[in-house]
Amino acid sequence: MKRLFLAAGLLAGAAFVAPLAAPAAEAATLDTVKQRGQLACGVSTGFPGFSMPDSQGTYRGLDVDYCKALAAAVLGDATKVRFVPLTAQNRFTALQSGEIDVLLRNSTQTFLRDASIGLNQGPVNFYDGQGFAVRRDAKVAKIAELNGATICVAQGTTHEVTLGDMARTRKMQIQPVIFERPDTMYQAFFAGRCDAMTQDASALAGAVSVAPNPADYMVLAETISKEPLGPFTRNGDDQWSNIVAWLHYGLIEAEEAGVTAANAEEQAKGQNPVAQRLLGTSGEFGARLGLDNRWMLNAIRAVGNYGEIFERNVGAKSPLKLPRGLNGLWNQGGLMYAIPFR
Repeated sequence: MKRLFLAAGLLAGAAFVAPLAAPAAEAATLDTVKQRGQLACGVSTGFPGFSMPDSQGTYRGLDVDYCKALAAAVLGDATKVRFVPLTAQNRFTALQSGEIDVLLRNSTQTFLRDASIGLNQGPVNFYDGQGFAVRRDAKVAKIAELNGATICVAQGTTHEVTLGDMARTRKMQIQPVIFERPDTMYQAFFAGRCDAMTQDASALAGAVSVAPNPADYMVLAETISKEPLGPFTRNGDDQWSNIVAWLHYGLIEAEEAGVTAANAEEQAKGQNPVAQRLLGTSGEFGARLGLDNRWMLNAIRAVGNYGEIFERNVGAKSPLKLPRGLNGLWNQGGLMYAIPFR
């Protein structure tokens, strides 16, 4: 791909999505999904740890597990999902047009995305920050040492904007090399086309973990932004948006209450009132959303609680080995806090 050296001023507006009117409300998404018998879930074209097909073509990752949990909650079967791989450029259009039912594609929540594109931002399911990957032999330890560097960045992302903001505020000379797709950006960086690569720090860790020679690369400890990632749904369908939101809160509540994939059935029969409400033993909570009262029991049995999802895909049990950090529970120093089920 030809290198594109853009001025920082041009870079600043590249990732903003043009304002669009909210689409007219048609059939409720829940009814559509039930009638279809399958959830259409928008995911990335390949981010290790979040959504990426394995050697057998099976999608795996944190976002993938959220899709499976949603299918289990709504349809009673975590396998009834069609994963739709989307680029940064077409992800929001796919949701606006109804091609997908929900977007779970490590997408940053921002003011403009909330106010301008007719979509609803759900709860944050991963707190991240924009970072930089470099070659170890470059001996770069701090972002300031990237002054004058060529930096690979994906088109149509908040990373373009933030990179331009950083260049202006820090008075750094940055030469961005723009790529339409993250996978081609990775290939270019690992082939030596750029001095550094910028993206969410978690995505960089995933890319490095599957690089030709992972030990040759590192992700700098510094980040330059807040990147709260989470699901998007269409405006005007409160029932569906509530289901997506409360699914997340339920996964957090389950971790806090000690409800796991292995013990969820047993916990549903126990005496813990929080677990009883969460798992459908009391309270009719599922029915209030138009679902079976065992909706969260089905979701947790399929993928586990939030902690299980995190550890399996991006935490200590994964190649990424990311610390919980801000993604820990609120009572363990993190920001994950569930609105109570009561």
